[in-house]
Amino acid sequence: MDERSYSCVLLTAFLLLLGFTEGQFFPGGCTFEESYSSCGYSVSLGTNGFTWEQVNSWEKTTLDPALPTGSYMVVNASGRASWQKAHLYMPVLKENDTHCIDFLYSLSSRDGASPGTLNVYIKVNGGPQGNPVWNASDTVTEGWVKAELAISTFWPNSYQVIFEAVSVQGHPGYIAIDDIRVLAHPCRKAPHFLRLQNVEVNVGQNATFQCTAGGKWSQQDKLWLQVNTALMVTRVVNHRRFSATVSVGDTSQRSTSRYRCVIRSDGGSGVSNYADLIVKAPPTPIAPPELLAVGATYLWIKPNANSIIGDGPIILKEVEYRTTAGNWAETHVVDSPTYKLGHLDPDVEYEIKVLLSRPGEGGTGPPGPPLVTRTKCAGQFFSIFYSSFYFRLHSFLLILMQVISSKKMREVCNVHPNLYNPFYFVCVMLRFAQLSKLPAFYPKEFNFVSFFCVQITYKALSSLDPSADLTTQRGRVFKLRNETHHMFVGLYPGTTYFFTLKASTNKGFGPPVTNRISTKIAAPMMPEYDSESPLNETETTITVLLKPAQSRGAPISSYQLVVKEERKSKTRRAAPEGLECFSAPVSFRNASILDSPYYIAADLPPSSLTVVQPFTVGDNKSYGGFWNPPLSPAKSYSIFYQAMSRANGETKINCVRLAHKGASTQDSDAMEPEKQVDSTVKMAGVIAGILMFIIILLGLVLTFKRRYEVKRPLKSKGFSRFTSLARLCLSALFYLPPHSPAAIYLPSLKLHLFALDLNFQAGQFQPAIRVADLLQHITQMKCGQGYGFKEEYEALAEGQTAPWETAKKDENRNKNRYGNIIAYDHTRVRLQLLDGDPHSDYINANYIDGYHRPRHYIATQGPMQETVRDFWRMVWQENTASIVMVTNLVEVGRVKCVRYWPDETEVYGDIKVTLIETEPLAEYVIRTFTVQKKGHHEIRELRQFHFTSWPDHGVPCYATGLLGFIRQVKFLNPPDAGPIVAHCSAGAGRTGCYIAVDIMLDMAENEGVVDIFNCIRELRSQRVNMVQTEEQYVFVHDAILEACLCGNTAIPVCDFRAIYYNISRIDPQTNSSQIKDEFQTLNIVTPRVRPEDCSVGLLPRNHDKNRSMDVLPADRCLPFLISVDGESSNYINAALMDSHKQPAAFIVTQHPLPNTISDFWRLVFDYNCSSIVMLNEMDAAQLCMQYWPEKNSCCYGPIQVEFISADIDEDIINRIFRICNMARPQDGYRLVQHFQFIGWPAYRDTPLSKRSILQLVRRLAKWQEQYDGGDGRTVVHCLTGGGRSGTFCAICSINEMIQQQNIVDVFHTVKTLRNNKTNMVETMEQYKFCYEVALEALNSF
Repeated sequence: MDERSYSCVLLTAFLLLLGFTEGQFFPGGCTFEESYSSCGYSVSLGTNGFTWEQVNSWEKTTLDPALPTGSYMVVNASGRASWQKAHLYMPVLKENDTHCIDFLYSLSSRDGASPGTLNVYIKVNGGPQGNPVWNASDTVTEGWVKAELAISTFWPNSYQVIFEAVSVQGHPGYIAIDDIRVLAHPCRKAPHFLRLQNVEVNVGQNATFQCTAGGKWSQQDKLWLQVNTALMVTRVVNHRRFSATVSVGDTSQRSTSRYRCVIRSDGGSGVSNYADLIVKAPPTPIAPPELLAVGATYLWIKPNANSIIGDGPIILKEVEYRTTAGNWAETHVVDSPTYKLGHLDPDVEYEIKVLLSRPGEGGTGPPGPPLVTRTKCAGQFFSIFYSSFYFRLHSFLLILMQVISSKKMREVCNVHPNLYNPFYFVCVMLRFAQLSKLPAFYPKEFNFVSFFCVQITYKALSSLDPSADLTTQRGRVFKLRNETHHMFVGLYPGTTYFFTLKASTNKGFGPPVTNRISTKIAAPMMPEYDSESPLNETETTITVLLKPAQSRGAPISSYQLVVKEERKSKTRRAAPEGLECFSAPVSFRNASILDSPYYIAADLPPSSLTVVQPFTVGDNKSYGGFWNPPLSPAKSYSIFYQAMSRANGETKINCVRLAHKGASTQDSDAMEPEKQVDSTVKMAGVIAGILMFIIILLGLVLTFKRRYEVKRPLKSKGFSRFTSLARLCLSALFYLPPHSPAAIYLPSLKLHLFALDLNFQAGQFQPAIRVADLLQHITQMKCGQGYGFKEEYEALAEGQTAPWETAKKDENRNKNRYGNIIAYDHTRVRLQLLDGDPHSDYINANYIDGYHRPRHYIATQGPMQETVRDFWRMVWQENTASIVMVTNLVEVGRVKCVRYWPDETEVYGDIKVTLIETEPLAEYVIRTFTVQKKGHHEIRELRQFHFTSWPDHGVPCYATGLLGFIRQVKFLNPPDAGPIVAHCSAGAGRTGCYIAVDIMLDMAENEGVVDIFNCIRELRSQRVNMVQTEEQYVFVHDAILEACLCGNTAIPVCDFRAIYYNISRIDPQTNSSQIKDEFQTLNIVTPRVRPEDCSVGLLPRNHDKNRSMDVLPADRCLPFLISVDGESSNYINAALMDSHKQPAAFIVTQHPLPNTISDFWRLVFDYNCSSIVMLNEMDAAQLCMQYWPEKNSCCYGPIQVEFISADIDEDIINRIFRICNMARPQDGYRLVQHFQFIGWPAYRDTPLSKRSILQLVRRLAKWQEQYDGGDGRTVVHCLTGGGRSGTFCAICSINEMIQQQNIVDVFHTVKTLRNNKTNMVETMEQYKFCYEVALEALNSF
C-alpha cells in the first residue's frame, strides 16, 4: 500500500470514528424520515383529536405556506380552544453521565401571531411529569430553531422526555419538531449540572441546596429550583463552572420532598437529578429513665433511649436533673448504658429527664418524661479514690489518707526527703461519707475493722522510645491498713502504665479499680566527658569530640552545637545541676538582631552521629540550615553540645559544655589602662569627625534639593535574582563584629546618607524607615513598644477630608455603591460629557499618584449595573491597559461587584469589549480583552488582573500571593499605558492596600527606605479612607517586609540555564552558593506554627491519628471529612495545598496508619480526588502498611475500593481503582489512579532520577486532564506528609509555571507551600533538586 492510499484509509477511519462519537446514531434520537414509532416514540390523543402528526412535505406537498418543509412532527393549532394539549413521548432512556438532547422546533402562522406554547418535560423513573424545564411561546420563529436539553439524571435513574403542544384560542398556526438527537457528550451551549446532593435537616432549621453546573454563566440566564421556584444567587467558581445556592422555606414538619435544579439559557435548558429534602424530627424518649440503684449521695439510672419519638441516629445522650423544690438544673453527658448521678444530697427528691440528640444543627429534642425519686438517708462507708498531679521526675507515690472525722482529713504523707527534684505521684485517699450500699470497689460484707490490705499492681503497656525494654516494668505491692504510702521507683519516662487497685478483707479481694497513667518524656542523657579539652584549636576554629547521647522516653530528634560568647571577664565552669540549655534556635545571622549571646552552629540528625566522631566549630559550612561561621579571634567562647527529644508536643533538651576558647592575646582586654584610654580618645575623635562630615554633607544636600527638584528616573529591574531591596533587608540579618575593619562600614555609611535625603512636612507622625531596620521596627510595633500600630493608625485622618460636592448631587447618588465612600472633587476622574446629559461626567473614581508618577492609578468602586458603561468609558478615555480587581463578585452572600466583562463579546454603550484569553491561576485570574470604540478604527488590548484569594473577612494570612500578583501586574503593564484602574467593592480598603504596597516597593527599591504612614496619609488625601482598617494597615507592613526579605526570585525560562549555573556555583571564600543563601532565607521567612494554630490535631481524641505530634496541619488548611464512619471524628492529618494554577489542587497527608485507612479513603471520596501519589516505601516497622486491595474489592469504613487494573513502567506502578460510598450508593462512583513511585529509596533525600520524577508529574497531569478536565484533586503522601510530598508538589507547580508563564520561581513556589505546611521541602538537597528538575524539564522541550 502506497503512502497516499494509507493516508486515505486513515482519513476514512477518522471520519467514521468522528461520526460515531458525535452521537448522531445513539438510541433515542429520531429524524422522522421513517415512522416515528420505529424510533420508539408515541403520541397521546388530545381533546377533539388535538394531537401530534407526522408530515413529510417531500413526499406530499402541503398547500399551507405556513407549514415548514421537511419530514417532522407537527400539531395544527388552528381553530382550537385554549389549553388543549398534545403530547409526544420519547422512549425511556438511561445514562451514566450527562446526556445532551438537541432538537429543531418551529412556531409558524400566517398572521405572525404565536400559535401556542411548546413545553418540554423531563419525567424521571416513571414518576410525575412535573413542571416544564423548557418552553417557547412568545413569537413565531424564522424557520427552524435549534435548542438543547442538558439532562443530568445520573445512573441508575431512567428518564423520559415529553414534548407538549398547548393551543391558544384565536391563534391559528403550527407547532413542529424535527431532528431529535441524543448525544453522549455534554451540550455545547446549555450548561449541565453536577449531581445535586440530598439535604437532611432537623425540623425548623435552614435547608440549603447547592446547584453546581459546568458551562458559561450569563446574567440573562434564569436558574431556579423546581418545587420551590425562588431565584438563586449565582457564584462563578472558575471559567468552566458556576454554582448557586437557595434556601428552602418550610422545614417546620417532618417530611421528605424532592427538588431539582433547572437553568434556562439562550442555547436551551439544563436539568439536574432529583434530590431529597429530608426533614427529620429530633428524638424524644417515650419512657422516663429507669432507676437501677439508690444511695444517700447518688442515683444510678438507665436512660431508656431505645424507644423514641422522632428520628435517629442518636449521637448524644444527656441527663438533666434538678431538685423538685429548686429552680436550678444540671446537664451531664451520658456515654455508657447506665449512668451514676453523684454528689447528691441525702434524703432529697430529684427530677431526672433524658435529652437525646441526632446529627445536625437543632438535633436535640425536648426532654422525655421525668423520673421523680428521692435519695436515701445517710449511713457510714469508706470509699477510695485517687488523683494525679504532674511534676518532673518519673516516680509514682501512692499515699493513703487517715480519716480523722466525717468532716476533716489529715494527709499523712510528705515528699520523700532523699528526692532533690519534684516528681510525678498518685494519691489514694480514704474518707468518710454516708451511704447504705457499698460501691463495687470493696468485697461484700465490707467493714472498716475487716479491711486489712490494698493490693496495687502495675504494668508498662507501651513507650514512645522504641529502644525501651519494658519487660521488667511491672510489679505488685501490698499495703497494710497502718501503712500510709508507697513509692514506685525505676519507672521509665515516656511510658504508659496500667495501675490496678484492689481492697481485701477476710472474705477476699473486691473488684479492681484501674487507670492508665503516662509518664512524661525526659531529656536525653548526655555522655560523660573527662575534661573540656578540645582535640584541636586554631584562631578561628575549635575541634571537639561528639559522642552519642542516650534517649530517655523518646528517640533523640537532633543534636546541636551551640556557640556562646563569654561577655564577662571571668568564666566559670558550669555545674551540671545548674546548666541551662538553649531552646530557642537562634542562627548566627539573627544573633546580632536579637542581641543573643549564643547561636546554633550546627543541627545534626541522629543518623549522622551513631558513633563517636570529631566536629570542627567554625569550619564555615552549613549544617541543618545553620551556618557555622569562623570564630572571632578577639572573643572568648564556650562550646556546648546538646541533644533534644520530641514527642507528643513535648521537647526535652539536655546539654553539656565541651570546650572553652579564650580570646587572642592581642585583644584589647590585654592592653594597659593608659593605652585603652588613648585608644578610646582616638576612636571618639574619629567618630566626631565622621559626624561633622555627615552634618555638613546633609546641609549641602538639603540646600541643593530646595533649589533644584531632581526627578530620578524609575529603572525597570526585570527579573533580577536579588534586588538591591532584598540584599539591603537581608543585610540586617547578618552580624558584623565590632573588630571589623572600617571598610566594612562604608556601604552602610553611604546607605544612611542616601536614606536621609528626604523632605518631611511638619506634623508627620512617623519618619521614613530604612529597609535594613524594617524587621526590627515591625517587631517592636507588634510588641507594643513605642506607640504601636494602633496609635499610628488612629493618627491617620478618618472620613472626609476634602469637598465632594459633585458626588453628593441627587443626579449622581445612584452612581455610588456606598454613601460614605465617594469621589473627592479635586482628584475625581471627569468623564467626557455625553450629548444631552450635563451630569454624565461623574464616576466614583479618583486619580492616585504613584511613586514619582502623577496619576499612575485610578482608585474606583466595583462597577454597579448602572455604572458599567461609565466604567468602560473611563477605561477607554484614560487609555488604561491594566485593570486590577481585588474582590470577588459575591462574598458572604452579598454582591460586591457586578460582572462587567463579557464571556465572548459585548457592547457597553459605544465600547465593544471582546474576551480573547482567560488564564486561571491558583490565587488570581488574568483575562485579556480587546477594546474598540464606535467610530474609531483603533483596537486596544487590555488585561484584567483579578485577585481571587482575598478572604471574605480580614486580610490574607500571608502576603506571598498578593506580592506575586503585584509583580505580575508591574511586569505586564506597558510603560506607556495610561493609569492602572484598581478597584475592590468600595475602592478604598483593599484597593488602598494594593496601591500602598506597590508604591512602597518602588520606593524601597530606589531609595532604600519606606514611608508607609505618610504614603497612606497621602493616599487618603486623594480618596477617602484608603487602607480602611488597622488590620489592613498592619498587613501592608507585613507585605512590604516579606517582599524585602524574599526579593524577586523569578527567572525567565530563556535565561534559566545560565542563571542556574551561576547561582549554584560555590564561592571558595564563603564555601556557599546563592541557592544555599536562598534556602537559608526561606527558613528565616517560613512562618512558625503555634499550638493554637493546630488546635484540632491537638485534641486528645485525635492524638492516635497523627504519626508525630510535631507534624500537625494548621486548622485553616484542614480538609474535614464529610462522609460518616460510625463514631470516628472528621479529622485527618492532611492539608490543602495550591498548585500554580489551581487552588487546593493537592491534599498532602501522611501514609495512613492502620487506624486511619478508612479516613484516608473517606478523604479521597469526599474531596473528589482522582489521583493518589505515594512517595514512600512500605515499612511494617513504621506502620506503613498496604492500604488498597490487590484484587477484587474491599470496604474501608463506608468506602468500597474496587481494584480495576495495574501496570508498572520503570519507577512507577500505576493502579486504577473504582470507589463509592456504600452508605450513599446514589452518589455514584469515581475512578482513582494510584501512582506508586518506587524510585525514591528511604535513605535518600531526593529521588534517584530527575527524568523519572518528571515522567510521574507529566503522567499525573495527563490523567487529570483526561479524567477531570484538569480540575481534579490529587492526594500526595509520604511517611509524614513533609519533605518528599512538598518536593513533589513544588515540582508540579514549577512545571505548570513553565508551561503557563515561561518562568521558574522555586523560592516563591516553596514559600507558598510552606505558608500552609511548614515542613514542605525540608532539606537543602530537596530545594536544589527542584531547580535541577526544572532544568531537566527545559532540556526535554
